[in-house]
Amino acid sequence: MPERLTEMLMDTWTPLIILWITVLPSIYMAPMNQSQVLPSGSSTGLKRLTEEQRVLNRSKRGWVWNQMFVLEEFSGPEPILVGRLHTDLDPGSSKIKYILSGDGAGTIFVINDKTGDIHAMKRLDREEKAEYTLTAQAVDRDTNQPLEPPSEFIIKVQDINDNAPEFVDGPYHATVPEMSVVGTFVTKVTATDADDPVYGNSAKLVYSILEGQPYFSIEPHTAIIKTALPNMDREAKEEYFVVIQAKDMGGHMGGLSGTTTVTITLTDVNDNPPKFAQSLYHFSVMEDVALGEPIGRVKANDLDIGENAKSSYDIIEGDGMDIFEITTDAQTQDGIIRVRKPLDFETKKSYTLKVEAANIHIDPRFISGGPFKDTATVKIVVEDADEPPVFSSPTYLLEVHENAAINSVIGQVTAHDPDVSSSPIRFSIDRHTDLERQFNINAEDGKITLATPLDRETNMWHNITIVATETRNHSQVSRVPVAIKVLDVNDNAPEFASEHEAFLCENGKPGQVIQIVSAIDKDDPKNGHYFLYSLLPEMVNNPNFTIKKNEDNTLSILAKHSGFSRQKQEVYLLPIIISDSGNPPMSSTSTLTIRVCGCSSDGIVQSCNVEAYVLPIGLSMGALIAILACIILLLVIVVLFVTLRRHKNEPLIIKDDEDVRENIIRYDDEGGGEEDTEAFDIATLQNPDGINGFLPRKDIKPDLQFMPRQGLAPVPNGVDVDEFINVRLHEADNDPTAPPYDSIQIYGYEGRGSAAGSLSSLESSTSDSDQNFDYLSEWGPRFKRLGELYSVGESDKET
Repeated sequence: MPERLTEMLMDTWTPLIILWITVLPSIYMAPMNQSQVLPSGSSTGLKRLTEEQRVLNRSKRGWVWNQMFVLEEFSGPEPILVGRLHTDLDPGSSKIKYILSGDGAGTIFVINDKTGDIHAMKRLDREEKAEYTLTAQAVDRDTNQPLEPPSEFIIKVQDINDNAPEFVDGPYHATVPEMSVVGTFVTKVTATDADDPVYGNSAKLVYSILEGQPYFSIEPHTAIIKTALPNMDREAKEEYFVVIQAKDMGGHMGGLSGTTTVTITLTDVNDNPPKFAQSLYHFSVMEDVALGEPIGRVKANDLDIGENAKSSYDIIEGDGMDIFEITTDAQTQDGIIRVRKPLDFETKKSYTLKVEAANIHIDPRFISGGPFKDTATVKIVVEDADEPPVFSSPTYLLEVHENAAINSVIGQVTAHDPDVSSSPIRFSIDRHTDLERQFNINAEDGKITLATPLDRETNMWHNITIVATETRNHSQVSRVPVAIKVLDVNDNAPEFASEHEAFLCENGKPGQVIQIVSAIDKDDPKNGHYFLYSLLPEMVNNPNFTIKKNEDNTLSILAKHSGFSRQKQEVYLLPIIISDSGNPPMSSTSTLTIRVCGCSSDGIVQSCNVEAYVLPIGLSMGALIAILACIILLLVIVVLFVTLRRHKNEPLIIKDDEDVRENIIRYDDEGGGEEDTEAFDIATLQNPDGINGFLPRKDIKPDLQFMPRQGLAPVPNGVDVDEFINVRLHEADNDPTAPPYDSIQIYGYEGRGSAAGSLSSLESSTSDSDQNFDYLSEWGPRFKRLGELYSVGESDKET
């Protein structure tokens, strides 16, 4: 430890001594006045100045400042003396007081106010603060009046080598292509030293490799890492771990050092060719495999990675180059062999191919190392399969005239079984494509015939599908589309293109064109349409109108004279015969309506109605329509008013003299039982024994007559209708004398052949006095009313 401290002090004080020797002459030569500040021990030299020098120098302040220095990290038993302040105004009588202010004054730096000595009270660190700016002043101790203006000076902290180099950005990661030449740049590292780079060698760094040789090297001063070995192969070793050291003091002994790590990865280059795993591949495929279906995979391995490992496959030789194709799977880099054309076991049973795999991206630097490709042989065996029938054509186009006879042959399709067994074929039409069943086909020979008449103008094309099925295996089916074009025959007469109505002005001139009409024909002749126009034979000498054929196949209607009048004749009908040029020609008669109208002097139609002549002066048709509409509206209002008055006069409640008891009793009827098939059909409820003769009624009118009701007073208008109905209903329910008496007759007959006999109490051999009907009230709500009736009868008899 003492040796280390001695070495550090020597490194520090050696430049300090040199600086001291260099600075002192400049201090002596500097112009001075009466006072100065000097380092400790220099005051005796200042008094050697002659009087002549003082006379020559112009008068200045009494302070001449130099920088003071203090050693960092110095920690002795006593405060270290930094320097001394002194002015020649001080006669030594201790009347001058030195004051220090500024950075660290009073805490870090303390001044003796009598002697001017400045001491550092704490250990200083240059890396924290390199210099301190302070202000010194000499004042009178008694009056505190300044003797000199204040002046600034700097105390610099002198550096020692107390900080080791650091790699701030470490650890590092770098890449370099494999197979690189010696000296290829890899990366650059940087270390920093907190010591003073200007003063001494404390921050002078030298770099070296501790681990990673002999693969890599580093420049000592620039820290650039380069390759040191040629042809490093990534496939052999991909990653290297390198340790870099940075040492200060120029790398000399005693310097401090720091380390970092650099992970260097070799990137891939295309220096390896693809290689098939095997030289011969065998595959088998059914002859009915779908086109584009994969039948096998081959793989050429490449030691490279990424883009350098990508290969393309190709068939370079073989007897199936046009039958098969090979593509590359982008994910697995496999070569996929697919069927390009249909296979036929009966024609060829095996194929031999030569497949080549070649790198896509080739590095020119390594092309001399050999071809970056490889080949393999592929043998493919075709296996037999039961194939469906094959039509002689993939599609058929047939033509038929629209007037073709029923059952005439339109065309024929043919198909055969490609298998060795050669099964017979049966033909049929897919009726989903011929919903109207317009065509038939012979199942044996495939001849297509017409089943219903055709009309080209309705449907020009018919697209049907013919199905061919093997008779030995119905699952083997083939289909073929058949397009049937209906050819035109001249079976439609021409007619006007639209319903024309011509307008003729009363003030028209002779020869004026009234209307130009055109014709259409649903037929489609090869040479186009050509129409002939003529008037009816009996109207050839029409005194009013004539016709003229135009070059564009249209017809012009012309007026023969002027002076047409709406009062004389408002409408003229002109029949025109239109004929086509077909074989045989077709014709039709169309009538053109010509209406006489009133026109302006420019020939613009204004009115074509006759009412302008017959209406009263001052009233137009619009005014008459408005008057008629008003009359109809008044009639509707009157009808609505009368209807509302009728509804208002109808009473809202039932009058007193209306008897509603019958309606209420109807809803209390119990029904006719099992034999009641029609509501209230009394004939159905009659005893069958009395069909041919008269049977008296078996019901008995009660002996006790119900007291007649007193008439109710007229109901006021504010009476509650619901309460009124409930009162009447209660009276009807409790009146045993009220008709109908035969309502109990429903239970008088139980039907013939009943093993249980009659259940009616009316047929009982016992007298009424012996019966107790109280149990009826216990049978439930359906027998409640019956129990009340009998209980009332018993009470009457007892009374």
